[in-house]
Amino acid sequence: MTLWTLLRSSLQAAETRASRWHARRFGDAEADSQVPLRASLFSTGQMEQHGRALAEAHVLGRTGTRDRLLRRLDENEAVLLDTCRRLTAVVKARSPIVPAGEWLLDNFYLIEEQIRIARQHRPSGYSRELPRLLQGPSRGLPRVYDIALEAIAQSDGRVDSETLTGFVSAYQTVTPLTLGELWAIPIMLRLAMIENLRRMAARIAAARIHLNLAQDWADQMMEVAENDPKSLIMVIADMARSNPPLVGPFVAELARRLQGHGLALALPLTWIEQRLAEAGLNHRGGGPVGEPAAGRRPGLHQQQHRQPAFPGAMDWREFVEAMSLVEQVLRQDEGKVYGRMDFETRDSYRHVVAHLAKRSRQSESEVARQAIRLAHGAPAPDDGEAATGHAGHVGYYLVDAGLAQLEHAVGARPALLQRARRRLGRIPLALLLASMLVMTGLFSAALLSPLRAGGLGGWRLLCWARWRCWSPASWLPFWRAGSRPC
Repeated sequence: MTLWTLLRSSLQAAETRASRWHARRFGDAEADSQVPLRASLFSTGQMEQHGRALAEAHVLGRTGTRDRLLRRLDENEAVLLDTCRRLTAVVKARSPIVPAGEWLLDNFYLIEEQIRIARQHRPSGYSRELPRLLQGPSRGLPRVYDIALEAIAQSDGRVDSETLTGFVSAYQTVTPLTLGELWAIPIMLRLAMIENLRRMAARIAAARIHLNLAQDWADQMMEVAENDPKSLIMVIADMARSNPPLVGPFVAELARRLQGHGLALALPLTWIEQRLAEAGLNHRGGGPVGEPAAGRRPGLHQQQHRQPAFPGAMDWREFVEAMSLVEQVLRQDEGKVYGRMDFETRDSYRHVVAHLAKRSRQSESEVARQAIRLAHGAPAPDDGEAATGHAGHVGYYLVDAGLAQLEHAVGARPALLQRARRRLGRIPLALLLASMLVMTGLFSAALLSPLRAGGLGGWRLLCWARWRCWSPASWLPFWRAGSRPC
């Protein structure tokens, strides 16, 4: 063997060892498969049918478990960076890479931006309160994340507004999603797309290893065919005993290197075709024999990728309101005032509904319906109940004096801090004055001796202490005002 062949073999062995370390270091035992998210392409009607079937299959477990998605995002970023570095080194060495690798290098700046956005918009603990799945491939992960994975898989990563709206609407005909889940859909779609790109990068890295292996065997065969043709059969036998991976990149690269170099080098290609035929595969696309090429998606060695359709172009506020069952219930208020409010006000109402649902055993939709029932049952203004008729508006029970009545109706017990704020809020002026007096006394008592020793005393000491206490004492009424959800 020549020095060049030995060098190629050494590099191949080093890369194989590095790849095994890479798999041990970045492999996730919780992921059932590293196959990219690519299932059968569904039409809009098929997506809706799949949404209903998915909702029937989902079984929920307990919430509050450890957050695995951020750790997975870090691992995905590490795999993508490692693959990009490998591909960059291959390009610098003027070696060929698969089209998917070229696509990854060309679009890596977009991927880095999406990872940064995902990390920024999804802080630690973000998904702990989201409903989680009890079983299935996404066991222990948020239900909405599995919905995002399915949406990506069935649309080949091109999720548009119409497809997503139909898919989620069909899902909610079986099982409603919470407001938190609806707001989480954009970030979960982004995380699912990054996960899919990580899986594609892992296949690209494997394809690079297969290419190297094919090049190594091709170099050996071509050298032996030129210098010692009688020994070529021994090299082919060595390759057969090594059980090479008969996958697209290996087969395509070996055929590219050996074809057109004489009849002797046609022998290993004949052996590969026989092996593929025995496995029920064809020698071109790697698919089952007899399957038409149009019915299969191209492999990494021949695939042309499109630019990733990351979420962002959709109006997510409009999407959430269109999908929210709570929004549909609140718009049933008798005076139709709720629907004429601005988005921020409507959103604050929905947040109160979600908060009360967490503090009770009622669903969000049931809490909203209870608020509507209270508003519809309120006496008219001329009956002497309310001078302006506020009790007939649903907001009276969500952000005003009727909140306690709604809490009692749905069985929601306010948190201890919230109860303290409400009690203190009944006496704001007395609270301010009392806190100033108490804190002034404490400051004066604690600092009297040291300051007198420094020459400060009498009325000057009292003024200084009052000024130091004014800022923290005046903050208390604003802290109390923060309890209002509007």
